[in-house]
Amino acid sequence: MAENKEQQSPYPLAPAANGYARSDTESASHDAKELRKKKRMKCLLYIVLFAVFQTGIILLFALTVMKIRTPKFRVRSAAFETFNVGTPTNPSLSLRMNAEFGIKNTNFGHFKYQNSTVHFFYGGAQVGEVVVQRARAKARSTRKFNAAVELSFPENSQLGIDLSSGFVRLTSQSKLRGKVELMKVLKKNKSTDMNCSMDIVTTTQRLANIVCK
Repeated sequence: MAENKEQQSPYPLAPAANGYARSDTESASHDAKELRKKKRMKCLLYIVLFAVFQTGIILLFALTVMKIRTPKFRVRSAAFETFNVGTPTNPSLSLRMNAEFGIKNTNFGHFKYQNSTVHFFYGGAQVGEVVVQRARAKARSTRKFNAAVELSFPENSQLGIDLSSGFVRLTSQSKLRGKVELMKVLKKNKSTDMNCSMDIVTTTQRLANIVCK
């Protein structure tokens, strides 16, 4: 009987062995599912990060490249070709000024502007004007050009006071209308106003203290 029991003892172990096999299979299947889940989560994370990156690029592009700013039109400097000045007791002033103008375009597209006129004033009275021909200021650059203007000042007591001080205050005003073109696709009308003040130094015959708003 003892021998029969010893011979029969291996057989009950067979189901236990099958149980281990099933446990290993289930564990492997679970690991595979977890791996697939991690891969999906990683893929989803990459998609979200890419979407955030693309949104940031588009936002940066919209705030820099696609943003259209108003160009600036200024008097930069001037030299005098003729300079006729009287005395404080007999005030008179007439001159020919070769002015350098600048159109600063900070946009990423060209600024095409139309013909315009720059008016010069002394004490509220116009003393001269010059025509600005139509042209264009290139993207991210300043277009500089020169134009000659004849200035003739009214002979009054205020001019005598200014001549005695050696400084004659001159102002310039203009409105430049044009259009900014981005990549030949986006076009927007833009106009810029010139509002500058400057001093004619009669003792040295030069232009100084140029301030533009």
